[in-house]
Amino acid sequence: MFAVIKTGGKQYRVAKDDVIVVEKLAGKAGDKITFDSLISSDGQALKIGAGAVKVTGELVETKKGEKVTVFKKRRRNTYRRKAGHRQAESHVKITAIG
Repeated sequence: MFAVIKTGGKQYRVAKDDVIVVEKLAGKAGDKITFDSLISSDGQALKIGAGAVKVTGELVETKKGEKVTVFKKRRRNTYRRKAGHRQAESHVKITAIG
């Protein structure tokens, strides 16, 4: 059984016991989170439509992701700028579909 959920402006295909990395969600580790599914399937039939099935998960942790380096340069002008960014992300374990 799988479902497609939408959070943080992105869509994720999930199944039971999957751990997904999504944009930062409010809450602490151990909190229960509920998502509406866009599509769900039990292997036989396909249910399409927002809110067809509820997907529940548990917030495992919230932390910063890997560092992305931003480097700007204009040749022959001695212009160089270097900056880094770490996006906050949440790890969610899917506990049940439906």
